[in-house]
Amino acid sequence: MVALLVLVFLAAVSSMNQSDCPEVRIPFPVFFAVGALSLAENLLVVAAVIWNRNLHSPMYCFICSLAAFNTVASLAKTCENLTMALADAGQLRMAGSSETKMDDVVDSLLCMSFVGSISSILAIAVDRYITIFHALRYHNIMTMRRTGAVLAVIWTACGVLAVPMVAFFRFNFIKIVLVVFFFASLAIICFLYVYMFMLALIHARRIAALPAGGGRKYHRQGRRGGNMRGALTLTILFAAFLVCWAPFFLHLIILMLCPTDPYCECYRSLFELHVLLMMSHALVDPAIYAFRSAELRHTFRKMFCS
Repeated sequence: MVALLVLVFLAAVSSMNQSDCPEVRIPFPVFFAVGALSLAENLLVVAAVIWNRNLHSPMYCFICSLAAFNTVASLAKTCENLTMALADAGQLRMAGSSETKMDDVVDSLLCMSFVGSISSILAIAVDRYITIFHALRYHNIMTMRRTGAVLAVIWTACGVLAVPMVAFFRFNFIKIVLVVFFFASLAIICFLYVYMFMLALIHARRIAALPAGGGRKYHRQGRRGGNMRGALTLTILFAAFLVCWAPFFLHLIILMLCPTDPYCECYRSLFELHVLLMMSHALVDPAIYAFRSAELRHTFRKMFCS
């Protein structure tokens, strides 16, 4: 009898928790607006980097790669949302197989975009490290040929890995690989940034301690300051990536650890909000470039005013 009462109580608590956490639905116009705006912004960044020869440098090539990955994600998600809206309105008929194929294609493109985005941010972090601490050898280390080779490896690897990741996503092994890749990349980027700022602070103190003889000291301070401003921009970029993508990976972790727990269901009910945050990352990135990069702001003005 006691056991029966316990089971009834647990069932009541479970149903209460599930009813207290209904699935959060994001209106289609919000998804479409975020996708369309992010698509336009990232295409503008790619066009600016291609159009302005002064931006043909390794760092801006990696930024262009990041914008291109964001463009892929925005285009895929916008097309999917538009297709779903047309299907709901009765303007488009989709069979079960075609709908599954479309979902697989969109998921593959989103997976490629995620791996490519974090790989591009990692490449930018390494580029900033070389710029700050190996300034005299930077142009010998980071040649455009090597930059092109790095980008080719990133895009090829992301394209090849995205398909099997989506095809076998039902296995927890793939989810574990994605989560480990996410946190390992975060750890590497955090280490590089902390190391950069600590060494830059030490170098700044040494430069400040030098006798004020001539303009060489101020030239070195200005160059170091410009490099650190670039590192600060990329730190903001990294923070935006973390805020936008971390909830989704927490969703994956919860999905593996407690797939049926009613308390975990409350967090899983926010899945559409997590997807919106992922899409918002592609919207926030170009705003960071335009706000922090004087060269990009100048290029945008020339593109629109000419």
